[in-house]
Amino acid sequence: MTSCIDEAVSEGVVPGAVTAVISPHSTLSLHCSGLRSTVNSQRMTADTIFQIASMTKPITAMACMQAVERGLLELDQPAKEIIPWLGEVKVLDGFQNSQPIYTEPLKPVTLRNLLTHTSGFTYDIWNTGTSRWKEYSQTPATGSGKLASLHQPLAFEPGSKWEYGIGIDWAGQLLETVAKKSLGQWMRDEIFIPLEMNDTSYVCTSDMEERKAHTHILKDEVWSALVPTKPKSKPEFESGGGGLFSTVTDYAKFLQVILNDGCSNGVRFVSAQTLTRMVSNQMGSLQVSPTVSLNHNVSADFEFMRGVPKSWGLSFQINEEAVAGGRHGGSLSWAGLCNTHFWIDKESGIAALLMTQTLPFMIERVANLLEEFEKAVYKDLAN
Repeated sequence: MTSCIDEAVSEGVVPGAVTAVISPHSTLSLHCSGLRSTVNSQRMTADTIFQIASMTKPITAMACMQAVERGLLELDQPAKEIIPWLGEVKVLDGFQNSQPIYTEPLKPVTLRNLLTHTSGFTYDIWNTGTSRWKEYSQTPATGSGKLASLHQPLAFEPGSKWEYGIGIDWAGQLLETVAKKSLGQWMRDEIFIPLEMNDTSYVCTSDMEERKAHTHILKDEVWSALVPTKPKSKPEFESGGGGLFSTVTDYAKFLQVILNDGCSNGVRFVSAQTLTRMVSNQMGSLQVSPTVSLNHNVSADFEFMRGVPKSWGLSFQINEEAVAGGRHGGSLSWAGLCNTHFWIDKESGIAALLMTQTLPFMIERVANLLEEFEKAVYKDLAN
């Protein structure tokens, strides 16, 4: 299964990658190929630090479901009862004479909406209305680290459709409000420390900085490293939707919690019943739809497992049918903006990770590599 990764690196498909295939209690395969950075020619290693972006979301969801189990949050409680502004937010119903038109939502936003991307909160990079409103209002961009960036209108009526967005950032804010501690502190206390995920954090230690992979962008078919610069200011909040740094080996420990029905490393993180809710469809008849990018320097248009019907759990994408030559129906997956990817196939008893550090997200060469890697994994499992 690793030969396809080595070939891809040698052919310049990606500058480097780390992959892993895990079972509930062991690592079946761990492979490092290529470079962390084309600037200093450091090799990829098992302890390479990746910016995992939206792979933060499932961890935030588990934190929120821990809070649900403890009675601090409820899935269908109106979120405005915890954060009043969420009861004031309006639905953006277009523009007239360059001015936004708003309507009152018919239903309140709930934690279930936020965790399933059915709240109406969308990303400006993938939603025309939200992008236009951000430009009109001069609201800070998503990813700016500013709390004001979360204060945007809904793009649609809560519960009426699925669209990828910042809902899980708001879920993190709900958790912080009821727990009276930061999201990162909850994650450390309740997930990272018990799992010994020592290289997973919102802020990199000096040791982690030395092991960090540079993000690479494609210029004239050649990968060029973006040398990181120190942020001008500290983020105002820890994003539930993105922001964590981690390693393949650390994230594999989190995936084992899912494979083990909520228990791993001798610790129960959520009950088996809660885990079942997390990995099953939580948005009824709604379906995950293809995503169209407004900025192809950052993301291509994308749809995972094209043509396969997909729903959403808390908070995982679920393919409702098997993928030819790959994962079973009911498998879970998602990814991070810099092309870090995972899936969990509970029926096969495995999870897999493919981490690079490249932009744009899900360009054809990366999407093809992910598909090739998946087929190679299942071919090896069958032998």
